[in-house]
Amino acid sequence: MVQATEREAPTGSGAALSPAVAAPADAESPQLKHDLTASVGDGAAFGLMVGIGETYVPAFVLAVGLGEVFAGLITTVPLLIGSLLQLVSPWAVQRLRSHRRWVVVCAGLQGLCFVPLLVAAIAGEISAIGAMALAAVYWGAGQATGPAWNTWQGTIVPRSLRANFYARRSRLQQIATMVGFLSGGFALQWGRSAGDPIPVFAWMFVTAGLCRGLSTACLWSQSEPIPIPAGTKWLGVKETWRRFSSGSTGSLLLLAVTMQAGVYVAGPYFNPYILKVLQWDYRDYALLLGSSFVAKFLCLPLWGRFAHRAGAWALLWVGAIGIIPLAAGWNVSSNFWWLLALQLLAGAAWGAYELAVILLFFETIPERERTSVLTLYNVANALAIVTGSAIGAGILKAGHVSPESYHWVYAVSTAMRFAAIGLLWRLPRVSVPAAETSLFPSAVRPNAMSLDEIVLPDLPDQVSTGQKASVEP
Repeated sequence: MVQATEREAPTGSGAALSPAVAAPADAESPQLKHDLTASVGDGAAFGLMVGIGETYVPAFVLAVGLGEVFAGLITTVPLLIGSLLQLVSPWAVQRLRSHRRWVVVCAGLQGLCFVPLLVAAIAGEISAIGAMALAAVYWGAGQATGPAWNTWQGTIVPRSLRANFYARRSRLQQIATMVGFLSGGFALQWGRSAGDPIPVFAWMFVTAGLCRGLSTACLWSQSEPIPIPAGTKWLGVKETWRRFSSGSTGSLLLLAVTMQAGVYVAGPYFNPYILKVLQWDYRDYALLLGSSFVAKFLCLPLWGRFAHRAGAWALLWVGAIGIIPLAAGWNVSSNFWWLLALQLLAGAAWGAYELAVILLFFETIPERERTSVLTLYNVANALAIVTGSAIGAGILKAGHVSPESYHWVYAVSTAMRFAAIGLLWRLPRVSVPAAETSLFPSAVRPNAMSLDEIVLPDLPDQVSTGQKASVEP
């Protein structure tokens, strides 16, 4: 799923700043070099936290006996809390008179969430309310940093450096995420072989918390040349809703939200299906996640070239059609090699879909309006995710969480994805030039459903003309 963030942040409810203007900076200056190094350190530490910590929260709640339906809902319900907290960010930035301070506070709070998870892992138990509350705080703190971080970083990194810098930073973060969840999977498999994997979760949560602590330190050490950039453009709630619900922008956002609802009927329940119904080893579970994750980002350069030739609209068709049968494929067979092949296809399809959505965001949403429109999109998207997961939970409970009820969940998800395709006809057929567009993985899910943050400043209107790069490795 694409989480839309922008490097121009609102300074009030429904307000969007004009583009953050990077302070003049010498590319050889010690301060800029320090800031870029610290930003890379933040990205790598954050990616490792996601891979070894956040990714395994559903597996942890399953291990301590909170149930398969709950393990699915804990990956979706907190997203709604997080999206709503984004609306608080502008007020908090104003109160603190600094984007950097707000980002550091939220990042530190997110890291502290691993402390009670560590305690729960040592005790071998946690209540459902406690787990859901921790997940809500974790996601809320993480998503609340988005607009402020983007605006702040836009004042540090000169336009002439953004394309190459964020491409390298994104790749390093992707590698760190992959190393994290593969390490976690093999560690848990060792713990299971030793008789009890739950103590291993404690070490994983310690590692994740320390990584977020290092990430927070890297954030704190960076400079803030312009605490609150000047030049605001106010968009009221009604005007923002009009942008969201009408025209080519409305068609694109409606498609994205509708597709998410269908996808998340099944999405949250791949974890419990793999670990409880199929009873796979943690090692195989990690390899399955890793295959789709790697396939997605290896295919991005190919999809970039395709978009350059055929346009983002054609690429969106390819990705959307590829997404449709993915859930139904889990009803065909539970053979590891079949599901591995399905995961590789899922990675390729989601890579195409997400890149196309990003490029169409650039084409259909004016730069000055992206923050307010896309913040509302994130809220609507979270509502769609929760709605979809609730439908899936209802089907599972109606079927007494039997293997057959999972098959019904996957079938309904497939049908809803197919129904969403009809909205593609409402989109304008535009041709958007491919650009080096960075995606920061903020979560990893089976079936290639990672939650990715868009780096909108890497789009063509946010980098210097001479620095626009095609999507090449």
